[in-house]
Amino acid sequence: KVEKEWVISTKNPLAVFQISKILLYFKELVRNSNPTYPMKQRNLFVAVLLAGLGTASLTFAQQNPTPPPMPPQATEFYTPVPPKVTPGAMNNQAPSDAIVLFDGSSLSGFVSAKDGSSPAPWKIEHGELVVQRGTGDIQSKLAFGDAQYHVEWSAPPEIVGEGQGRGNSGFFLMGIYEVQILDSYESKTYTNGQAGSVYKQYPPLVNPLRGPGDWNYYDIIFKAPRFDKNGMLTSPATVTVLINGVLVQNNVILKGPTEYIGIPNYKAHADALPIKLQDHGNPVRFRNIWVRPL
Repeated sequence: KVEKEWVISTKNPLAVFQISKILLYFKELVRNSNPTYPMKQRNLFVAVLLAGLGTASLTFAQQNPTPPPMPPQATEFYTPVPPKVTPGAMNNQAPSDAIVLFDGSSLSGFVSAKDGSSPAPWKIEHGELVVQRGTGDIQSKLAFGDAQYHVEWSAPPEIVGEGQGRGNSGFFLMGIYEVQILDSYESKTYTNGQAGSVYKQYPPLVNPLRGPGDWNYYDIIFKAPRFDKNGMLTSPATVTVLINGVLVQNNVILKGPTEYIGIPNYKAHADALPIKLQDHGNPVRFRNIWVRPL
């Protein structure tokens, strides 16, 4: 008991002066160990013990003072200062630091994905970019890695087909990681292939889609994968997706590039690559496409 109490006292500055309890232990120990020991000498022994313990306690307290309370300024810093960004007049409009890929006026931000250089073969109607069936995918002229994307799309109001044949397109991050675009407002299909899915990898958490002919807003936060100098994956890609302001992909870890058949596997690629919009044979419309490199 004495040993235990002493250990507690030395480790806890609030307990180092609790000598009386220790003293009682030692006094009882002395009395029981030698009943014939003279009372005067026993009291002297206890007094010496008390003085020694008191000195030890004071020394311990002096050597281990209670630190002063931390001021709030100790956890505050003032640099670096975040740069000023002016938001769009509406939340779907491009902020001042965004790169606008399509604003309804021209296709100058895109080229054909067939060769990466020919003019984009899709059409602009009423300020909207319309997929032209059979002309092939288009891709951005600029390449991107980590980025925040905004894209708005609308499925054809005329209902044609079902499942993957109805209002189908795709938004390909770095040209190889697909966030599905599809009229799955009511049409049934496999869940990891409906709108807002990371195609064939993750279904959306919920289905907040608007109906055919209405506009759906995608906001995407993408972190590109990292590879070492030998081409080995060191950090997989991640993506967060919101549809119409509703979270549908929550920082999911991509298993590799999109595969229609088979298991996705990473292969080393450049740090930045163009995005791609898919021609899947349906006249899906796009507008207001912008990106913020991160």
